Amino acid sequence: MRVTTAIVVILLLAPAARTGRACTSIVVTPSASTDGSVMTSHTCDSHRTGSAVHVRHRRKHGRGATLQLTRRREHDKGPMKRYTRTPTGRIPQLPLTYGYIAPAYAAMNEHQVAIGESTFEGRKELLSKRGLIDCETLCQLMLERAKTAREAIGVAGQLLERHGWNDVGEALTIVDKREAWLMEIVGPGKGRKGAVWAARRVPDGHVTVVANASRIGVIDTDRSDWYLASKNVTRLAREKGWWDPKSGEPFRFWKAYNPGGRVSFASTRREWRVLSLLAPKLKLSPNANEFPFSIKPERKVSPARIMEIFRDTFEGTDFDVVKNITVTDEKTRKTVKSPLANPFMPYDMNRVLRINGGWGWKGERPLARWYCMYATVTQSRASLPDAVGGVVWLGYDNPAMTTYVPIYAGVTDLPADFKTDGRVTGFSRRAAWWAFNRVATLAAHRWGEMRRDVARVRDRLQRSFFAGRARLERRAATLARAGKVAAARALVTERTRTACRQTVEAYWKLGDHLWTAYDEQW
Repeated sequence: MRVTTAIVVILLLAPAARTGRACTSIVVTPSASTDGSVMTSHTCDSHRTGSAVHVRHRRKHGRGATLQLTRRREHDKGPMKRYTRTPTGRIPQLPLTYGYIAPAYAAMNEHQVAIGESTFEGRKELLSKRGLIDCETLCQLMLERAKTAREAIGVAGQLLERHGWNDVGEALTIVDKREAWLMEIVGPGKGRKGAVWAARRVPDGHVTVVANASRIGVIDTDRSDWYLASKNVTRLAREKGWWDPKSGEPFRFWKAYNPGGRVSFASTRREWRVLSLLAPKLKLSPNANEFPFSIKPERKVSPARIMEIFRDTFEGTDFDVVKNITVTDEKTRKTVKSPLANPFMPYDMNRVLRINGGWGWKGERPLARWYCMYATVTQSRASLPDAVGGVVWLGYDNPAMTTYVPIYAGVTDLPADFKTDGRVTGFSRRAAWWAFNRVATLAAHRWGEMRRDVARVRDRLQRSFFAGRARLERRAATLARAGKVAAARALVTERTRTACRQTVEAYWKLGDHLWTAYDEQW
């Protein structure tokens, strides 16, 4: 009776969930993947973010053309809380900009350059309102202007130095057909214009993960094949007293600009989980606060494996949010079971109980979250023409319950319901996101039972998309190599549109089934 009472009290007193910046990105290099792909990924864990996905085409611009830049703002009017964009200023436009696939954070361009994202916030005193560029804008600009990951980092550095960063600390995982990089950015400080940033290349054969904490430590800019950084990367740290070169300690980017990231279980536990799932023989400690920058996986990694990891809720571990509640002391890093452990807990109970400090941004949390707007897993493949080799696998809403559809780099358009923002419309069958959100919301309340219904639909669809791709890609690649690029793009566009339509229809039916089959059991 005491446990039940405690849970009821917490349910009543727990604050409403806020929308947090809380995303995860996993990176896989070509020799670590099953088919030579370079992969990055992104769980966009924010229900304020829009659900619309657009295809932006290559464009030519006249002499003297400029580009209007905007930044994200919270908007609480209308049917739902969401983000809108407000102008910050204009910059010169290039004569030619590349096409790209554009969810809220632009994901991949026509040259197979792809980006994932994870916010780490960093020190508040580094924020500056003088800059013109925020994270979403920078992703767009990089993909519009770069043919490789390394070139994208150079584009970003030049733009940030000239026009300034106005966002919190951000980590971008940037890949192309051959290389993978992690770039981390913070502001220049109040009243200043510019940015501080560093980038580190992921060794081939390795994987890495970013989970809302800076991961770049020591940097060696003399080794430009492996490290890149802004000119002021150590200067600002010295000026602020965050690093003393006389101390004998090497400069570490994360220690200077995001020291709090290494003490948050919301971050370190996800890092541990991803790395441990891919290399269990390393026997990494779940309570550690530092992990290797990258590791060699014990088995080659496929897109399906990343999707599986994104579904993870710590099931089978001491931190299983379905069966157990554990509490970890952040000072001693020791974990003990809570007296509130309950085998009948709902799927997202740790949001309510605020385990280890809270539900998403500052406290304990698994990879799969109810407030994820969408997730992407990208593939960049040098073995195929760009229109065919680049794929953005996109899944809407909670990664534990979604099916990912393949959106090829050469796609020319998407179905109307994928281009419609469900946060603007409110609940509507005109927006594809709602089909997935309705299923996820229903299933979260009866996860122990409904997860089987969801898995049957999810897994059948996902298997069919993977199984049917090889033949299609061979046909499209043959057309592209013969100079019939328009025909190849038409072929992959039709495949993408068909997959989108099949998946949305299946999830609308699945939602109807969940309402009906469990009606008398609520």
